[in-house]
Amino acid sequence: MRLTICSLALVVTFYTSSIATPVDDNPKPGIGLPAGTLTGVVRDRSGMPAEGLTVRLKGTVRGLTTNQAGQFRFQDLPEGNYTVIVSGVGVLPHEQTLTIRRRETTALDVVINESVAQLTEIKIIAAKGLRERETLPSVTPTAIFAGKKTEVINLSALDANLVTNNTRQIFSKTPGVMVWENDGSGVQVGVSVRGLSPNRSWEFNVRQNGVDISSDPFGYPEAYYNPPMEAVDRIELVRGGASLQYGPQFGGLLNYVLKPAAQNKPFSLETQQTVGSYGLFSTYNRISGTVGRLQYNAYAHYRRADGWRENSGYGIFNGYASLSYAVTNRLRLTAELTRMYNESQQPGGLTDAQFAQDARQSSRARNWFSTPWTVPVLTAEYAISDQTRLTANVHGLIADRNSIGFTSAITTPDIPNAAGQFANRQIDRDLYRNWGSELRLVTGYTLFGRKHNLSTGVKYFDGHTQRQQQGRGDTGRDFNLNLQTDRFPRDLSLSVTNVAFFAENLFRITNRWTVTPGLRVESLTNDINGRFSLNANGTENLVSQQSSRRFVLAGIGTEYKLAEGITLYGNASQAYRPVLFSDLTPAAVTDFVVDPNLRDARGYTLDAGLRGAVGKYLNFDIGYFHLNYNDRIGTLTLLNAANRPYQLRTNVGRSVSQGVEAYVEFDPVVAFAGRSKVGYLSLFASVGYTDARYRSLRTSTVANGQVTEISLGDRRVENAPELISRFGANYTYKTLTVTALLNRVGMAYSDANNTITPSANAQTGVIPAYQVVDLSASFDLKKRYTFRAGVNNLTDARYFTRRAGGYPGPGILPADGRTGYLSVGLRL
Repeated sequence: MRLTICSLALVVTFYTSSIATPVDDNPKPGIGLPAGTLTGVVRDRSGMPAEGLTVRLKGTVRGLTTNQAGQFRFQDLPEGNYTVIVSGVGVLPHEQTLTIRRRETTALDVVINESVAQLTEIKIIAAKGLRERETLPSVTPTAIFAGKKTEVINLSALDANLVTNNTRQIFSKTPGVMVWENDGSGVQVGVSVRGLSPNRSWEFNVRQNGVDISSDPFGYPEAYYNPPMEAVDRIELVRGGASLQYGPQFGGLLNYVLKPAAQNKPFSLETQQTVGSYGLFSTYNRISGTVGRLQYNAYAHYRRADGWRENSGYGIFNGYASLSYAVTNRLRLTAELTRMYNESQQPGGLTDAQFAQDARQSSRARNWFSTPWTVPVLTAEYAISDQTRLTANVHGLIADRNSIGFTSAITTPDIPNAAGQFANRQIDRDLYRNWGSELRLVTGYTLFGRKHNLSTGVKYFDGHTQRQQQGRGDTGRDFNLNLQTDRFPRDLSLSVTNVAFFAENLFRITNRWTVTPGLRVESLTNDINGRFSLNANGTENLVSQQSSRRFVLAGIGTEYKLAEGITLYGNASQAYRPVLFSDLTPAAVTDFVVDPNLRDARGYTLDAGLRGAVGKYLNFDIGYFHLNYNDRIGTLTLLNAANRPYQLRTNVGRSVSQGVEAYVEFDPVVAFAGRSKVGYLSLFASVGYTDARYRSLRTSTVANGQVTEISLGDRRVENAPELISRFGANYTYKTLTVTALLNRVGMAYSDANNTITPSANAQTGVIPAYQVVDLSASFDLKKRYTFRAGVNNLTDARYFTRRAGGYPGPGILPADGRTGYLSVGLRL
């Protein structure tokens, strides 16, 4: 029997043979040169290799995984004593101390025994679906997650459409995730939780490999870039409790962790080629490997399609490269570079009548969008001791947001005039030039006979955005950013400086109970300077304003282990959302005033839940949440001293979201029958109930020289359906997997007034409930060849998730109808 990383509760017995002779009892690793080599093999009791287990050297940055033959190899090890740790999912960690001599090779033979008390033979195999979702460990080398609601989506085990980043499938087992499905290309992911806005995931702190990748996390947190999911190893999601370690926003942390370099061989190749509906073609290619102390990893990805709707073609290139070198056993340096370039044609919005007539139609053939994105990162990891790890990075962002199009209301047709000429298009551009640095330290210490952990760090961020808008573009149809005038009417320099310090400490009160208090100190400065608009005579309306503030966030989390694998957890954390650039710059009006006392939105989140697993047949996570969102920012229409209307941007109200997030997955075959010759089946339900309401929300109107102000208390928050349910079945037979998914989303409102009757321009009105069915299948042959296929939206349902007020609308943005794909891959 071949034992993989998914085997549970194993007892590890080591048999060590060394060709080295005894040396000094207390050598110092890192001093003696030249170096030695450690090789080894990990097997089960029957002698079959154990693949995918982690082998690391305690107190160092050196770590590998076993290959298909169960082998591992460490090169360039300075002479000295080392402690080898073998671990993995469901494996009981075991330590073994040995000696490495210079110019010698030490061989380690590891035999793994199954624990009869904790592991029965019939539960070694289960449906693949049960391996798709995990939680983050209490302590990692960079953070503490004890007491927080965490979810890990293992994309390598996920049976979903990764080619076009189908988000509803990827987050199918993550309860309560709302998805905006107006971009069938998958270029940009828009998700949210707990009644927050899904707009380009801007209520999350979005990261890749732990580094910020959004435009500006403080001034403009929209995530115009996300990696291709074929390149992602796992997605880490930490809800509100992430605010102390990661800062804004209310949604928490969304971290894309890329596939690591192959650690058990010098060269590895992965390639995936895909074709699909409407001209879809995708090619993903990755090489990686480990040579001594050096690891390298690089991929190139290109995807194009004509799009399901008219005027919706796109092309996108993603590239990534990293080099990692263990300078010493304790110090590792890594350099990463991410690059994306894309051009997509935006089909624009529809009126309700147009959507009902034909959701695939488009009346905007001249709208284009592009977001070139470059993210360089330098990282240093230093193992100060066996208990203490220091991580530092310096990261940057060089990126643009470019759009050109006819942006009038959808009720205004984009047609040529009597002379056969189209109107000039509008050009809007953002240029992002950011850099930052983050230093994190995690250490373990002993107090009152128990081991505790401290996580602390400091972050510096300097962001600069050059915002150029309302430019006069050409009258053509293609992507073209050439201005027809000498300057943009609006040209603003927007800057943010942030310095933050955080500390969290995990106290182990008993063997079962932990308490983790923490705090975060924030210092934040915004600067806006430049030209807000041009007058008819060519004179400039200039703006110059600055805002600085300092504040403290606090929180506490706790966990209690009821039994092996079953945990009670709870968390209370303050959170905030900074005043954004958009809050300080109006879209069109000139009679606009920013409240000098405008405050960042502040509030808190509460979590309480029960999560765990029973054997290999049941996973669950059921929790309650409460999100208090104070000082929401909005606009009031008021009268000035001259009795003329003006717009005031100020804090207008508070909303509260509360509800239940529940995930349950069950394998009846393993639970009741044990082994099966016809395969295994997991059934899952992921349900999020959210009651998101405004407790108060000031609105005002001006009529006949009078201001009328009311409060929209008890209205539902826009874009926040009460019920989001996903039900699925995952069938596994050897290396064949088939997954069926039913996605059901309740009705939502598109504005705070809870308007029911759609407006003529389709920007307000109800977003009806909908349901979508997806089918996916995958098959692995000889662990080398991969075949994937799927049908998205099997019933060809017509639905939409968003009414847009501006670009890429305005109007209704339909989701894609039925599409399919076929993919073939190779791993060497």
